[in-house]
Amino acid sequence: MKFVRVPLSLQQTVMHTMRQKLTQASYFWQQNFPEPHITYQQRGTAAGTARLQDWEIRLNPILLIENQQTFIDEVIPHELAHLLAYHQFGKVAPHGKEWHFIMETIFKVKASRTHQFPVHSVRSKIFIYCCSCQQHELTIRQHNKILRGKNCYVCRQCGEKLILL
Repeated sequence: MKFVRVPLSLQQTVMHTMRQKLTQASYFWQQNFPEPHITYQQRGTAAGTARLQDWEIRLNPILLIENQQTFIDEVIPHELAHLLAYHQFGKVAPHGKEWHFIMETIFKVKASRTHQFPVHSVRSKIFIYCCSCQQHELTIRQHNKILRGKNCYVCRQCGEKLILL
């Protein structure tokens, strides 16, 4: 992945939002939380990930730059809620009731499991496979697993093995 530099003003807006949400959580639970480490190294179509044990949030720099305020308003609380759910409740379902509670009750943000950002600029090469009823788009990772004989994919509709077009 080529390195993408996130403008300083955008990084500052990310930090401001993250601190604002941390303050809301601290007020609700009457305890202080450390600031998570934020990196801009998330690749692929994921907007961000929370590394629970490292207290770290990884953000996709390309999707951040392309979707700025919407990304900050949705992704920062989403990933921070994962960290807080783990901190407060231990190992729980990633988008379970604890995470949902933090998003909706504490952060006052709609709890959505996935983002709706366009991903054409971050999507890796796709490979077209087919069965008897339709075409399927497989990622390079899935394609390579097939080539190495590690995986075999079948259509969920007809149950037929997928074949490279």
